[in-house]
Amino acid sequence: MGLDDWSYDRFEIDEAALPEFVGKLGPEWAGLSLTMPLKRAVIPLLDTISDTAASVEAVNTVVFTQDGRRAGDNTDIPGIVAALRERGIEQVESAAILGAGATASSALAALARVCTGEVVAYVRSEERAAEMRQWGERLGIEVRTAHWSDAERALRAPLVIATTPAGATDALAAAVPERPATLFDVLYDPWPTDLAARWSAYGGAVVSGLDLLVHQAVLQVEQMTGLAPAPVGVMRAAGEKSLAAR
Repeated sequence: MGLDDWSYDRFEIDEAALPEFVGKLGPEWAGLSLTMPLKRAVIPLLDTISDTAASVEAVNTVVFTQDGRRAGDNTDIPGIVAALRERGIEQVESAAILGAGATASSALAALARVCTGEVVAYVRSEERAAEMRQWGERLGIEVRTAHWSDAERALRAPLVIATTPAGATDALAAAVPERPATLFDVLYDPWPTDLAARWSAYGGAVVSGLDLLVHQAVLQVEQMTGLAPAPVGVMRAAGEKSLAAR
């Protein structure tokens, strides 16, 4: 992209240290990428946030504007949509979500753009179930909840989005149907998960967490640099190389 004098580095910052860290950033900074729990902790430090970020109360991208403002956005949601579209999935009649954490709310927001019918969320507690139903009401999408013990039923949905930590879906691999549809597993390390491996072996379409990571990063690069389009293929190759080295 010709940005030879730019750098992109990693910093380990907790919630308590975030205000001081952000407050000391000079004009040479273009923006920040944030992971949980900073996606919510950063919001009070910003001047504006996009409607997309506000819809899930999570900011993963901060851009420092030329007039000195701190603008927050969420590229995870359009990143999920872009990753699905890359595999030819523009619309589904229904979907299932495994899990109910922060990523699940972003998945729901993405499904509000591509799912025309009901979403069933499989969770482990009534508290989590209530949260997912509330997110559905807020995002304008019909959400029904079911207990995790029935999660095998999720695998028959036209689109399954697994938002759980590593190992959480391993036991479901044996229940993958003979003709699975599409699985979006947000994990990328280790990869493939047991569920994704069995899904692929049965001929189902699989979208990985690396696909999400790349597509949300593409939008971050474009916002921070003002240059578009970002090189998707080069970025994916870099991600694959980094994961292989680990």
